[in-house]
Amino acid sequence: MAAAPPAISDHPAALWGQALLHGLLRQARQDWAGSPMHRALLARPRPEGLAASAPQDLRPADPEAGRRILAGRYVFSGVVMEVGARGDPWDRPSPSHGFALGLHGFDWMRDLLAAGEAGAGEALRLTLDWRALFGRWNAFAWSPEVLERRVLHLACGARAICAGASDMESGLIALDLARQARHLVSLQDGPARRAERACVAAIAGAALTGEAGERLTDRGLARLARALPETVAPDGGHASRCPRAALELLLDLRILDETLAKRGWPTPDEALRAIDRLAGAVRFFTLADGALPELQGGEAAARRYVAAARASADPAAGKPPASRNGYHRMESASLQVVADAAAPAQGPWSVTACAQPLAMEILAEGRRMIAASAWSPEAAGPPALRLVDASSTLSLSDEPCGEPLRGFRARALGPRLIGAYRHVEATRHEAEQAVWLDLAHDGWVRRFGLRHERRLYLDLAADELRGEDVLVPAHAGDLGEAGRRFIPYKVRFHVHPDIAASLARDGKSVLLRSGEDHHGWWLRNDAHSADIETSVYFEEGKARRTQQIVLHGQARAESGGKLRWKFASAAPGKS
Repeated sequence: MAAAPPAISDHPAALWGQALLHGLLRQARQDWAGSPMHRALLARPRPEGLAASAPQDLRPADPEAGRRILAGRYVFSGVVMEVGARGDPWDRPSPSHGFALGLHGFDWMRDLLAAGEAGAGEALRLTLDWRALFGRWNAFAWSPEVLERRVLHLACGARAICAGASDMESGLIALDLARQARHLVSLQDGPARRAERACVAAIAGAALTGEAGERLTDRGLARLARALPETVAPDGGHASRCPRAALELLLDLRILDETLAKRGWPTPDEALRAIDRLAGAVRFFTLADGALPELQGGEAAARRYVAAARASADPAAGKPPASRNGYHRMESASLQVVADAAAPAQGPWSVTACAQPLAMEILAEGRRMIAASAWSPEAAGPPALRLVDASSTLSLSDEPCGEPLRGFRARALGPRLIGAYRHVEATRHEAEQAVWLDLAHDGWVRRFGLRHERRLYLDLAADELRGEDVLVPAHAGDLGEAGRRFIPYKVRFHVHPDIAASLARDGKSVLLRSGEDHHGWWLRNDAHSADIETSVYFEEGKARRTQQIVLHGQARAESGGKLRWKFASAAPGKS
């Protein structure tokens, strides 16, 4: 496997040119968005009011979180801010960027409404206070990612919070919803969130009455129909290759479908096809514990969150397919394995992608055992968690295999991935007593002249997973002194925080056990040495301390290297 040449768009000069152009265009758009003329255009035509059949947010609410907000305690991205009962969260700086996204994105709306009449009253107060400070224009509060979240939450919650509002307040909230949704649907900042934003704008239009609502809905649906074929692959995978992104888009589309049905309006065929495809993908990605793989920029999501997206799934559906969207699943009586067997998303789609080739996750007896860092855009974690060391795969000489943009270029283009591997091979084999994958990628060829091959062999009879990570010389012939030098490599297994790992007396075997597991699982290996180091795992945006198993080896450019390992039950008579 020869290394794929770097994409022209990844060349430093090209990236600087793109960044400068995008930066200038973004500044011009911001200047226009904040201008009096643009604000006047956003206000026309005025909506007649809120539709009686309000959109219903299908994402599960947390009444307890709503009661905490009523007491003045806000928690977003794992960060807490206390303002006291009926305190003002808008008159003070947010403690983190992720917290500000949640606060200005109205992520509190759903939970407050679940807290009953008092929650609806507080949501109304917060909404009116926000519009007094930020309703005209604010660069952060009206930024695309914040605006998308707020428009969805306001569209789904406006009817409920206006039950206790005056006619004037209801009219102002309806007008605010129309203005923000019009701005959202007019954004021209690349394909990565185009379908999601068009869907949310259409939902907002369906929440309004009169010509204003109809025109906004039509515009959102037209943009949605154009964006969906690029966003949703025929197998249901999201173009970002993030399982969580597929789940979120499915929920948005189902909200739209139900809202249009309430209004007696047809759902476009393209949206119905996308719903069907995404539902199949979410079914494939739903693992034995009811959550998703934590790969390519997405957290696992809580079981009830995933279940909400699958509420209308066909109960008679059979076994999920073996692969979708570049991922493979393998299952035995006790083990479930998910392997990332494709290259990460490219260009603007890669703003949440991770350079973690051939990463995998393992569930044992329905519990997560081997995972990844679960980095996501909502996580309060550094960009380094998007690199190869933060996943369960092989890394070479502590070097990255692609990394996100930083600095000015990241601010202008988004933190897209550059220099990542682009050629991945995956071959699946199935026999009566075994399923195995032969995987390979070219991410180390250009720098080290080595190709990484990984075999994952699931023995159905023995109920164990055997793995082999091999570094193969990519270039034939005598490489001289450079070919004979040793290159250190590591194979990492990031342990889920609910699992404890302990090193055996031989200094290499590792026992993994949970509090509910009486016997556990052994990781046997032929590494030069093994260590247990600290790691981090993100859950609902909050960091949890955990462990990682690090197996050490050495390779040569002229001869490569090999490391074998095996997960087997530690029950008596099985290891």
